[in-house]
Amino acid sequence: MGGLEVFLAALAVVYLIPGPDMILLLETAAVRGRIHALATALGLAMARAAHVTLAAVGLAALFKASPWVFDAVRLIGAGYLILLGIRVLRAPTAPTDPAHGETRRQAPTPAASLRRGLLTNLLNPKALLFCSVLLPQFVHPGQGTVFVQFGLLGTLLVALGLGFDVVYALAGGAIGRVAARSRTLQRLRNGLFASLLIGFGLRLALAGNAL
Repeated sequence: MGGLEVFLAALAVVYLIPGPDMILLLETAAVRGRIHALATALGLAMARAAHVTLAAVGLAALFKASPWVFDAVRLIGAGYLILLGIRVLRAPTAPTDPAHGETRRQAPTPAASLRRGLLTNLLNPKALLFCSVLLPQFVHPGQGTVFVQFGLLGTLLVALGLGFDVVYALAGGAIGRVAARSRTLQRLRNGLFASLLIGFGLRLALAGNAL
């Protein structure tokens, strides 16, 4: 398949650019731990797979035909990011004594972290448009079945994204270990992640219709 290297390079550039997915992973790993971050990464991978599937069936055409649908999904996604940011900002700091079990009583489950990853990406219509614009450029009808090519490219998109997400999960874990030494560091960490999530939410809300 011609241009595969270009396709992978384009994906790598996109996954290296800070965005809500990356910030959510770093925050989850730093606050909830590696298992939760990996669950979030799995949720993000599921959302990307859904976007690839929706792009294949042409849902992006619905956004073009009915811009209000795009705007509705965009505003819901923006609201969700802002809500996540507020929750992170209001989250209590953990005790610096590891023997203290107070904060574990109401610990979220990995399933909840998976849901956060799934919804964060799934409710971002720009992720669907990205798949709808990028994938067809590397599909060549003369080089085999279009469906097979689309499926292969989509699989690579999801797999490469999951690989980057695992790296971010590990990096977030290191941030969490450093912040665990001090409640002040934890407050600074939460404030930074919260402001970034809220900022991404506001940017998405104010982006307007990009179609």
